[in-house]
Order: sequence, then structure tokens, then C-alpha cells
Amino acid sequence: MTIFGDTIDVRHLFPVERRALLDLLDGLSPDGWTRPTGCPGWDVHDVVAHVLHDYARRLSGSRDGHRGGGFLPGETLPVFLARVNDEFVRAARAFSPAVLIDQIRHLGVQLDAYWAGKDLDGPADLDVSWAATDLPSPAWLDVAREYTEFWVHQQQIRDAVSRPGALGEELAGPVMDTFARALPFALRGLVRAEGTSVVLTVGGREWPAVWRAGRWRMGAGDPAAGVTMDQDTFWRLASRGITVEEARRRAVVGGDPELVEAATTLLAVVA
Repeated sequence: MTIFGDTIDVRHLFPVERRALLDLLDGLSPDGWTRPTGCPGWDVHDVVAHVLHDYARRLSGSRDGHRGGGFLPGETLPVFLARVNDEFVRAARAFSPAVLIDQIRHLGVQLDAYWAGKDLDGPADLDVSWAATDLPSPAWLDVAREYTEFWVHQQQIRDAVSRPGALGEELAGPVMDTFARALPFALRGLVRAEGTSVVLTVGGREWPAVWRAGRWRMGAGDPAAGVTMDQDTFWRLASRGITVEEARRRAVVGGDPELVEAATTLLAVVA
């Protein structure tokens, strides 16, 4: 086990998640495409366009080695991403829903093929900054992070049109498993005795992080704090669909208050 924990292989879930998304989109009325979402300033059409952008950008960069559209002077990663995402979404407002759906379907199978060829134990195409900033990420974590991106955006669309779904263990469980890998990074500002651990429990499943060899890492130890949430609260906290304060109100916590406070700031998106 590395500091990131055991390998997660979500590659078989991309077409399953996409099929659920396309079934949802195929059934939307014109009004549904204009509903506001949890992404400020973006309606359903915009979020779908952003998913298409994610597909196209990952294929272009990871598969094809294309490095167009770099940082502007002084841009941080969050500012860069916010800018390029907004630029694409604004341009894609000229695309019909049918065109967006067709392009997601077309590029999705190509992305599936790219993931299928990845060596999950190799280096990531893109490091996962919310899991560590001082170590390279493994490919499996990069791929799992992409899956969570698509799943969360589908939930945002479902929230907007009041169509719950994609919440079963097959599709949602790996999202929780991936987001939990942000726990060591959330605790990084605190030093504790060797073997001290914090246990995160979501939907009845536990993920411990332990202080060992000078850093927090995934792994079991001597529990000093615990945080328990349901799945809905956890994914919304990790993607900042709710505030840290709201997540704490919904959670059951105990033990070392500093560890609890740090653990409940867990973030699994770039922000």
C-alpha cells in the first residue's frame, strides 16, 4: 500500500456512468436544459458542455500529447482551469443539446479505449493535487479522479432537474473511495505521535489515515479521532456542493478536535 492506499480500478465504470448520463439527457425537455445547477452561473446545458470539454481535453492532452492553451502570466492552476472551462462553456452555448449528446457519445468510447490501455501502476498523466503536492500520483488515482469528475457533474444535473439516480453502490461507491484518498492531505498541517490515526466512515465503510514516518498516509493505526457521514453529505463536502460548516452539522464526530476540524475540511476538487 502506498500513501494513497490500495489501487482503485474504475475503468469499467466509465461507459456505465455515461450510459446513465445519456439516458438522462435524452429524456430532458427544452426547459430542463436551462435549469440552474450547483455550478454558479451554469445551467444544465453548460454543465453538459463542460463534460464534453473534459472528454476532449483529456483525449487531446493525454492520448494525443497536445499542449495547446497554456497558462497566462501569473495564473495559478485554479484560475487557469476556471478561465478555460468558462471559455469553452460560453462558446458551446452555440451548440444544440443534440450536438452535445452526440459528441459525448462519440468521444466517450474513445476515452474508454484510452483508459483501457493505461498501466494503472504507472505514473499519472495529471497529478492529483488534492491528494499530494509533493509526490507524483499513480495512474489509477488520476483515472479514478476523472471518474469522480463525471459522476459529480451528472449528480449536479440530476439535482437541477429533480431526477435522482446513479447513487447505487456500483457507481457511487468508487467515488467515495476515491474522495477518501484526500484525507491525508486534509490533515497535512498537523503532527501527531507515530501511529496516530483518523478514521473516516462513509456509508458504513471506513477509511483510516495514519501519521507514520513523518507524514499522513492511508492506513490503519491508533484511532484518535473519527468522522462519520452519509454518502450524500460526503460527496457534496468533497466537491464543495455544501459548505464545511454544513457538513460538520450533518456529521457525527469524536476525538481530537483539531484532527476532526482538519478532516472535515477534506476537498477532492481543484479550488
